[in-house]
Amino acid sequence: MKIAVFGNIYRPVITSHIRAILDFFGTKNVTLMLDNELYEFFVAADNCCIDHIEIIKSDNFAADIAISIGGDGTFLNTAARVGDKNIPILGINTGRLGFLADVSGENILQALEAISNNLYTIEERILLQVVATDGTHFEYPNVLNDVSILKQDSSSMIGINVSLNGNPVNSYQADGLIISTPTGSTAYSMSVGGPLLVPEAENIILSPVASHSLNVRPLVVPDTWIIDLDVSSRTQSYMISLDGRTKVLEQSTRLQIRKAPYKLKVIRQLNHTFFDTLKSKLMWGVDKRN
Repeated sequence: MKIAVFGNIYRPVITSHIRAILDFFGTKNVTLMLDNELYEFFVAADNCCIDHIEIIKSDNFAADIAISIGGDGTFLNTAARVGDKNIPILGINTGRLGFLADVSGENILQALEAISNNLYTIEERILLQVVATDGTHFEYPNVLNDVSILKQDSSSMIGINVSLNGNPVNSYQADGLIISTPTGSTAYSMSVGGPLLVPEAENIILSPVASHSLNVRPLVVPDTWIIDLDVSSRTQSYMISLDGRTKVLEQSTRLQIRKAPYKLKVIRQLNHTFFDTLKSKLMWGVDKRN
């Protein structure tokens, strides 16, 4: 078995997690692969050399499982690196909430034991694919959480004309618009009042950011629909965020968003459900009046 390990090098606590992974799999028939930046960080922080480790220097790698050590942002970066390789990802959380990276540091050995004994489940998550009609290149055009169209300055709104399957639907006058997957429904979309969807839902959410019209609400559409966006701005440009990776585009750049041609595999602990995550992360069902 080959396991690829990625991590947030800005969180020193990950050194103990990497050491735990190295020690656990060191006596097993497992080949460990460390992302190049993570390898250099760990060697410098731990003041040691690591033998029998493969180093990942590009996105051209193959593995049976990927481990992401960090928060949800690190998990999203790992998902981008994994792409369409069909590699399931386990997220170990060193951040705050951790909807994607939901294995806590104190449970890391339990999670590694589950991987070693194949005692886990795999959830498949849809991604969204973004294409610019003028050929603008995006390094990672497929997103697990969301595509955000945002204004650049702090004063004026932007206009976002939205068509669904070629039919004009609305012209949003707002600070932005979030197009989210069910996985991303607990991320930025949730913060602006978007609905929560179970990961298995076959839908896409359109959530406006600070809409100028109070009667404009989030919209849920089937994930088979194609979304076309035409943006107008006083600055003649706007910002796009693809799972947190930002880029400034000219307002003449039109976008088309659709479901990506592949799904991402996420490793979950046995008997763990989406609602368990809501209970632990959002305190659903917790009565604080006592």
